[in-house]
Formats: sequence, structure tokens, C-alpha cells
Amino acid sequence: MPKVNLDAIIPREDFEVKENESIGKKKETISIEDIKVDSFFFMTVRKPDFQRETNEWDENKVVEFIKSFLDGDLIPAIILWRSSGGYLFVIDGSHRLSSLGAWVNDDYGDGKISKEFYDGIIPPEQIEIANKTRKLVNSQIGSYQDYTLALRRPDKVKREIVEKAKKLGALAIQLQWVEGDASKAENSFLKINQQAAPIDSTELKLIKSRKEPNSIAARAIIRSGTGHKYWSKFEEEKQKIIQELAEEIHKILFEPKLQTPIRTLDIPIGGKSSSSTSLPLVLDFVNISNNITNKTELSDDDIGDETIKLLKRTLKVAQLINSNHPSSLGLHPIIYFYSKEGRHKPALFYGVVKFILELKEKKKINNFIKTRVQIEKIIWKYDYLIQQIHRKYRGAQASFPHVAKFLMKSVDLLLENNLSDEDTIKELIKNEFSFLTLDENISNETQKKDFSTNNKSAIYIRDAIKSAPKCQICNCLVHKNSISIDHIQRKQDGGLGIIDNGQLTHPYCNTGYKN
Repeated sequence: MPKVNLDAIIPREDFEVKENESIGKKKETISIEDIKVDSFFFMTVRKPDFQRETNEWDENKVVEFIKSFLDGDLIPAIILWRSSGGYLFVIDGSHRLSSLGAWVNDDYGDGKISKEFYDGIIPPEQIEIANKTRKLVNSQIGSYQDYTLALRRPDKVKREIVEKAKKLGALAIQLQWVEGDASKAENSFLKINQQAAPIDSTELKLIKSRKEPNSIAARAIIRSGTGHKYWSKFEEEKQKIIQELAEEIHKILFEPKLQTPIRTLDIPIGGKSSSSTSLPLVLDFVNISNNITNKTELSDDDIGDETIKLLKRTLKVAQLINSNHPSSLGLHPIIYFYSKEGRHKPALFYGVVKFILELKEKKKINNFIKTRVQIEKIIWKYDYLIQQIHRKYRGAQASFPHVAKFLMKSVDLLLENNLSDEDTIKELIKNEFSFLTLDENISNETQKKDFSTNNKSAIYIRDAIKSAPKCQICNCLVHKNSISIDHIQRKQDGGLGIIDNGQLTHPYCNTGYKN
């Protein structure tokens, strides 16, 4: 289910920002007036630059919280820390504060604040959930504009809104303050947020290494170079390069947009860009593309050069996998990165990326093309074997090198021994993958009369894949993001640009393998 994106309501800032020392007694409560976008309080409120996106609440939870505030219910205190420069950092309560800010400023992810934050580029699904939330708020609570109108023209709004509007000026939210320096504030943030909603290992890694180039690159890619600019301290020209590279990588990974149930084979290689697993997936993709492991020691990138270097390398890998670049193998996502039910599979995604990089490094790309039909059969027909590898090594991170090895060994066996795909699998099981079991029985039984989303996707994929266009050189599926029109009779041999002399191919099959 899509969540309401309120990430723009409270800007981010570096904990370590230095300005003039700020003194004075701290507020104990905030009122609705403090949440207006032009209030002195709200203009100084910030989130730590490493905080996760404020997009964990659905429309019902947003409405429920605003209603609780208006009804005078007990609301947990907002915990703040004041920096030496006078910024008020939210240590706990960003969703609560952002929800009220969204109501007061009529911005549920698609308003003026969000448009400025995302440079005017807001995804359609974000606009859709914003409109849905606004309609729900207006029907169950009323807009903030209705409440301001109620005291001036009570005859223009509902009676219950007038009654609540009279009480609104007396309502307040309690504040608590963290005392100490930036280090104390960061430790408090991690401790509190681990208790509320445990931070997974990848996100914790991003927080602790937020100034390292791979973390900056991942955050740039996930938002297509928009949103909070974690690279804002770099020179302007370098910022521009980072944003351009990130936007291009984002397009390759996440366009066309994924919608479920699946009703088209035009799907992205990286799954949904707005899911909770998207940022970890992008970070892992950057790391695999640049051969960064847990043992790699990275330094903070203070000038942007290392971030740009990683992004350039990542772009080359993305182009190799699926794009219109001449080097592209045009791997079709439905075969290489999704289950038969249309679920994106991170372990397979990482494994295939690693596999392709090894092919390139060992100069075996053409070997892959020669065996590609059988490799795609193995991935599709024996997808449960990939799941067994995943289970054996307990997670995508630990299993993907073994998935890559499984595919590489398959290519070698197919070429060396001229085996069928089934005999290749049996040979792998007999030797290096003895823990794998053929003919795993996967039950799809259900007592429900209606088709589930997964089953709807599976039915469409099963039928659509039979008639999907194929590369006329390697005979494997062609994806819309990676199509080349090839001269059957080459131009240098007198071939003309007529329809009868054209055929669909993958870019590399046309420009590399064929030649």
C-alpha cells in the first residue's frame, strides 16, 4: 500500500552546521500557529540529514493523528535538540509534526513546499496518494482553511468545525529537549528511533557512513537527483554532474513505473522506487557496481570527486544491463529480476549484476550470448533453485555471490559440454551445488474465489511472455528500454533502410556480437 510522502515538510540539515551561538529559554509547547510555514518556529525546524524519509504513514494514520490533535487527545511529546546555530532538530516526532504541517499548509506531498523540495518533479503515485489523503482529511476533519474561515464566517462551514475551531487556539503539543552537543543528539536519535521502529542494518550503515561517496551516490539516485541535496557542500559544477548522473541511473533502474497487478511486460529492472527496500537496493547496486564490500574502507567525500567516480561506474553497469546504450545486453526484467508472480527479487538482481560484471571482466560476454537462451530457461524454469540458494545463505547479501557463481558455471557447462539446460542443472547439483533439490513442489492452492494480486500478475506474465518480441540474433526477450533496429544485410554490404531489411535486436547483439 502506498504511503503519504511528507518528507518535504521539514527540511534536512547537517547536525554539525556551525553558525552564531543561539541563547534563550526554550519553548515548552507549540501551538497550531507555530506550524505555519512562515512561523519563526517552523522556519528553524530541521530533520537530521541522515533521517529516513518521512513516508511511513498511510492516509488513515495521517487523518487519525490530526483528528486526535483537534480532539485534544494526549499526544506524545515532540523531542527536539537545538544546535549551536539555532536550528531545532527533530529527534523524535517528525511524522507527527509533518502531518500537522501538511494539514496547516495543505501539502500532503504535492503542494508548494513539496514542489520546491523536489524541483517540480513529483512522481504520479505520490500525487495520487496526496490527493487521496486530502480528500479523506477534508471529508472527515475539514481543511485548515475551513477552520480559519469558521471564526470569521461561521455560517460558511459545518457547525462541528466551528466548535473545534474555537478550541484550536488553546491546543498545544508538549516539547522535550535533548541537552548536549551534536554527538549526544545523534546518539539520542539512534536510541529513540531504534526503540520505536528498529532501523535495519543497511539504513544504520547509511546513517553512520552518510558522508561517504557510496551513501551520497545512493541517496542521489533514489530521488533522481532531487529532494534534499546531501551533496550541497560540493562545488556547483560537481553538484550538477551528480544530479545528472543520478537522474540517468534512476531512469534505468525505475522506469517505466511498476504497477501491480502486472498488466504489461514493460516493467523496471529495480522494482518500485518508493518502497521501503528501494534505498538499500540502490546502495547495494552502487556497491556491487564498484566492487565495494564490507571490508572496503571508504573515507568521507568532502569535495565530490569520489561520489562522481562511483556514479559514473554505476551508470556504465546500469547501461550494460538494460538501456539503449550500444553496450547494453538488454536483460529483460521479467526473466532476470522478478518472480513468476511479478515480485521483484533482490537476491537475483544482485546475483545477475555480479554475474554480468564477471562476464565482462573475464571477456565472456559473447559466451553468454551463445548460451543466453538456455540461461534464461534455467532462470525461469528453475527459479526455485535461486530461492534455495537464497535460503541456504540466509539473505540477499550473503547469497548473491553464489547466485552469480551458479549462473557463471551454467554458461561454462553449456559451452564446454553442449548439455541441455536440465542436464546442466544436474551436473551443477552433482558437483558444487549439492544442497540444491530438483522438482521442488510449490503449491498455489487457495480456497478463495477471487484472484489475488500475485495470481493476476502470474496469469498475465504467463500468457504475455509467449508472444513477447525477441531479439532476432540471440532469440531472447526484448525490453522496451533496450531495443536496437538492425540491418539484416549490413549497410557496408549494401543493405538498405527498408522494412524488409530490418529486425529487432538487443543493442549489444547488434553492435557487438553480430560484428
